[in-house]
Amino acid sequence: MTTTANTTSMSQLQTTTITREWVEHVAVGGAVLGGGGGGSLEEGIEFGTLAIEYGTPTIVPLSALDASDTVLTVSGVGAPAATESAVNPVDYVRAVDLVVERLADRGTGVDALMTNEMGGFAAVNGLLQSAVTGLPIVDAACNGRAHPTGPMGSMGLSAEETAVQAGVGGDRGAGRHHEVTVEASLQSAASLVRQTADAAGGLVAVARNPVTAEYAGTHAAVEVYDQAEAVGRAVRQSEDGVVLDRVAEALDGDVVVSGTVESYALETTGGFDVGTAVVDGHDLTFWNEYMTLDRDGERLATFPDLITTLDAANGEPISTADLDEGRSVAVVVAPAASLSLGAGMTDPALFEPIEDAVGVPILDYAFPEDY
Repeated sequence: MTTTANTTSMSQLQTTTITREWVEHVAVGGAVLGGGGGGSLEEGIEFGTLAIEYGTPTIVPLSALDASDTVLTVSGVGAPAATESAVNPVDYVRAVDLVVERLADRGTGVDALMTNEMGGFAAVNGLLQSAVTGLPIVDAACNGRAHPTGPMGSMGLSAEETAVQAGVGGDRGAGRHHEVTVEASLQSAASLVRQTADAAGGLVAVARNPVTAEYAGTHAAVEVYDQAEAVGRAVRQSEDGVVLDRVAEALDGDVVVSGTVESYALETTGGFDVGTAVVDGHDLTFWNEYMTLDRDGERLATFPDLITTLDAANGEPISTADLDEGRSVAVVVAPAASLSLGAGMTDPALFEPIEDAVGVPILDYAFPEDY
């Protein structure tokens, strides 16, 4: 491990105490906020637990950093249902190393880490990297929910702006392990990392898009962990009979339907999971995350509104990759206004690929004032 970083006096930072209970609640809440995506909940709990067993990861508010400090985003890129993916914990640290090394060549460093989004894995992504490198994680994310594409998690950076990104992953034994560092336009870099994920079996660990703390404070979703923890507690500490209502209440949302998955179709293509599901007459589309919810031709919710599926009995979140026909689920919806969203959710151009992927109108509903 070769990470070098700028030093910040930890005694000057207000830190979050990270315990096993905190990891479990944030991972569960993150999985709900993942809206069907955001990575595996089981792997997230394992990853977060490994981090606190290894060392002392720290989370600090963005305000604890100097405006000019550099914040590096960590992420996973790929299709959740990919069956040949292989990313080890060390790969997440290695991705950070690669970007740090590239920046060191310019005489600059990294001062803090930030997760890309919320999700079962994404909400705790960064903990191990923090424990290993000593870099704090900031209480922010590129987005306070999960989203399918890299540009959506770019905090409003221009598609033509030069970005530095690194991706690491794949099964070494199968000859599919890849390490790539890309410096290109944001759009090109994101595309190349997505192609690397596809070549590596479906998933890579990523570090990308270093920005100043000042930029993150203006363009990222700030103070995201409290909501994730509150939602996770609602799932884990509520009795079965009221858990769905408690989760909806924590999100300022509603339980739209509770019923049986009547049909379900998923295809993994181009590094994404794309498909449809029907729950008790309610039609869902997804592109990694749920994109739309309709009933009898009426649109009920559209990304970036949160559409998420939970086990109807115990409220445990169910990702789009883990849905099955015949399963009893509840669909909970929360309006975008109830979520902490980054600048990537305000650009209509970033939503155009969704329509191509799922084949239903998105822009008319997500940006009614513009279309």
